[in-house]
Amino acid sequence: MCDTFFSPSYRNLHGNAILAKNSDREPNEAQQIVRFPAQQRSQKRVKATFIAVDCPEQVHEVILSKPFQMWGAEMGVNEHGVAIGNEAVFTKMHLARKNTGLTGMDLLRLALEQSKTAQLALEIILELLGKYGQDACGGYQDKGMFYSNSFLIADPHSAYVLETAGPFWAYKHIDSFYAISNVLTLGTDFDQIHPDAQAFAYQKSWMKEGVPFDFQRAFSESIMTFLGKGLSRKHQCELQASALDSPKFSIQDAFGILRSHRIKDNFEPCQGDMGNICLHAQGLLTPSQTTGSMVAELRANAQSSVWLTGSSAPCLSVFKPFYFGTNTLNADVFPQASKRMDHSYWWQWEKIHRKALSDYRSLHAKIQLFQQENENTWLEEDQILSLSMDMKKKEELSQNAVDACLWLVKALEQQKVNSKFNIRSFAYFLYWKWQNRVMKHEGN
Repeated sequence: MCDTFFSPSYRNLHGNAILAKNSDREPNEAQQIVRFPAQQRSQKRVKATFIAVDCPEQVHEVILSKPFQMWGAEMGVNEHGVAIGNEAVFTKMHLARKNTGLTGMDLLRLALEQSKTAQLALEIILELLGKYGQDACGGYQDKGMFYSNSFLIADPHSAYVLETAGPFWAYKHIDSFYAISNVLTLGTDFDQIHPDAQAFAYQKSWMKEGVPFDFQRAFSESIMTFLGKGLSRKHQCELQASALDSPKFSIQDAFGILRSHRIKDNFEPCQGDMGNICLHAQGLLTPSQTTGSMVAELRANAQSSVWLTGSSAPCLSVFKPFYFGTNTLNADVFPQASKRMDHSYWWQWEKIHRKALSDYRSLHAKIQLFQQENENTWLEEDQILSLSMDMKKKEELSQNAVDACLWLVKALEQQKVNSKFNIRSFAYFLYWKWQNRVMKHEGN
């Protein structure tokens, strides 16, 4: 489960478009942040998560946040300022569950590697969807997690929401704040629709002829959509954006939305459920955890800035700036995450996240102070460097941010946990004890 939102340039503080996303995955599914340079591939086909697909030899530079074991990505930006976030959506369309298609994450990465505009990215996803389909497992340990996908696709000048149901799709150009979650949102207001979608829905009696065709009503599956509480999270994103004191939306505002919980005061992770934008896993009814977050500032006449946590729970994480053409994310200096508790950034920070599950308020207060002091400083430096071509200074800013966060990890590792037994959270702690056991078993 995930949440993605877009804010257009005209309503934002620095006049740049913003795309933001929380990636909600299984709790032990480490998320890598990676940079792949523009390159000339030696072959015209590439192996995605399950299948090989046709691909142009020349691909663009991309910065991605991706599940460690997948080829595709949950969210990302390319060197031309195209950014995409995707969502699982649950529809009435049957998937064969044979892993003969592309995951939503594959579609996202392939589009970013090949597009210079949001419109071209949209067209590439539609082409790939028609050619290969999306019969592909999107889970990690949950091998039964098959779903259709929706996408928010943006560049500095334009944005689109694209929603799918098996082979069918509908899309809309958007020019105001828009949020998507694990729910179809396009009703009768789409700009274009798959040419066979309406006839198929009429044949299935999912819609009556003679009334305006409603894509959401025709294709949405009710049970999983209800349990996922995507509509609630979508509305929360929209309400928070509209309720801001400042008339201009900022990167800090985007951070704040991604970190938000429905309980405003004295929140504890064991109180979390699927209705929280900052999602904390706690068992059967809330099996997903926010395992990575991104806010991208898309500039029309300068390089975009990509702010990533690279760690779980944005309320307990720090957004750091990353740039194209720099070496901060090279594997030799930024180890990539695996299935085990390794030296990667994600797993090092995960030590603190899991420690905070027993002493949330104390650790959250310390991390929040660090967030406020450092993120604001980095944002100011980022704005100064935004028009600069001094890649060395941008790389230094990224590396200093990573180093500062790793220093905080070491400092917080020394803090004693003040855990108190609470009968209401007993099942929650048993769940996380089981997750820790599973993680250690996977690491063997």
